Amino acid sequence: MFIAFTEAWERFSYYGMQTLLMLYMTRQALLPGHVERIMAFLPFRQGLEWLHGHSLDTIALASAIFGLYTGLVYLTPLGGGWLADRWLGRTPTITLGALLMAAGHFLMAFEQSFLLALLCLLIGVGCFKGNLASQVGNLYSAQDLRRADAFQIYYLFINGAVIAAPLIAGTLGEKLGWHYGFGAAGVGMVISLVIYLSGLKYLPPDVKVVRHRDARPAPLTAPEWKATFLLLFLIPVLAIGAVGNQEIFDAYMIWVPDHVNLTFFHRTMPTTWLVTLDAIVSVSFLVGSIWFWRIWAKRFREPQEITKLAIGTASCTAALLALVAAAAHSGPAHKSSIGWILLFEVLNSFGFSNVFPVGMALFARASPSRLVGLMMGAYLLHLFLANYLVGSLGGLVERLPGTQFWLLHASLVGVSCAILIVLSRTAARLLARSDAAPAGFCRALAGPRTSSRPESPGGTGGISAGR
Repeated sequence: MFIAFTEAWERFSYYGMQTLLMLYMTRQALLPGHVERIMAFLPFRQGLEWLHGHSLDTIALASAIFGLYTGLVYLTPLGGGWLADRWLGRTPTITLGALLMAAGHFLMAFEQSFLLALLCLLIGVGCFKGNLASQVGNLYSAQDLRRADAFQIYYLFINGAVIAAPLIAGTLGEKLGWHYGFGAAGVGMVISLVIYLSGLKYLPPDVKVVRHRDARPAPLTAPEWKATFLLLFLIPVLAIGAVGNQEIFDAYMIWVPDHVNLTFFHRTMPTTWLVTLDAIVSVSFLVGSIWFWRIWAKRFREPQEITKLAIGTASCTAALLALVAAAAHSGPAHKSSIGWILLFEVLNSFGFSNVFPVGMALFARASPSRLVGLMMGAYLLHLFLANYLVGSLGGLVERLPGTQFWLLHASLVGVSCAILIVLSRTAARLLARSDAAPAGFCRALAGPRTSSRPESPGGTGGISAGR
């Protein structure tokens, strides 16, 4: 429970800050009179514009910064794991990460230290997140079935924090001042560190990995090579399929308040509460998806993961088309109904529940046993690519009409879906489970099961994730 509460408060601070980041940049930090105060911002901006190949206005610049930051969040844990394994150990690395993150959140309260704050947060997340999750697994032996329950509790606390962060830090930032919201995130990180240090005596000691120089792994077989190449090919496909979901913290936060009526009982809902709404719907569908496939598996063959990925991206495409409809129903004199946003959230959350955790399960099951750790790290690269792409696309929100902007996203996710459908019909046998339904998107509704075999490890049962 100490680790669960530690992670919950860390996620509260992380998502509290991330919920405010795009709004803070576009409404204050990057505006004239403020941006000039940020230390080292001019060379940083020049580097970003060189990377993108053109000059960036305020919204495009904010989106590029957001995409780069959220993308690197998925790369820095690789360095944090290396630092813990080779040098410091997990506990000192986690403590260092927590201190850096707390410093980063407090530095966000000052315009001058904006870039330094982001740097502290990136390094801190890298040191903290992956190493803390590994300590959850180290609490139990490899044969202890309570390990799965522990991770479910762990992710339950994460999702609870994602729901609470916009309501508290987001509301403080929007209503009272940005520094109040970032300060609340900093306080949350300090609480996380205090809880972690209080529970150190209950944690297992760090285990050093001993490598034998003469030990050489056996070469991969031909089927293992083919499966590995197919999984690597899926990384950019899944990255394209994730742009709609990852856009929620970026252009979505800017576009919705201007085009959708967020007024309830004569009171306007804070923009940051959109993240809480998204988190609540997402958690509901993650849990519902687990139970749905368990019930389905009692009577029918469960589809292969790649077929579920196609189903999920199809739903995400439909969700973005709901935003296209919302844009079509809004105009200069009136805003669209929030019903379109609710439809987007439902369809996108259903799709997300059949993409991210299913993809994780696929990579964990289908990767060669000696490459599982490496391939799981490679799987997270699709989120790095997706966030970087979102950073480029988000700048178009003020240049394109809403219908074209969201249709562009729907088209990209639709391309991902189409590729997955083709793969489910042609190459799925390379990644097939022994008890899976026949390959093919249109065969997802397979015939009744002829075996009483329990659900395979490749299914979504027992897997959930926080955005």
